[in-house]
Amino acid sequence: MLYYAIVFFVIAIIAAVFGFGGIAAGAAGIAKILFLIFVILFLASLLFGISRR
Repeated sequence: MLYYAIVFFVIAIIAAVFGFGGIAAGAAGIAKILFLIFVILFLASLLFGISRR
């Protein structure tokens, strides 16, 4: 999932360089959402891993 967040972030940067503001904003928004989901799932798995010990 982190891979997809990075891919959408790179797409956003490339679109911003070429002047496609709407596409860049959309890709950046998707990248943010995917990154937040990744962080939440990572923290949940970390907490469940600690609680199992």
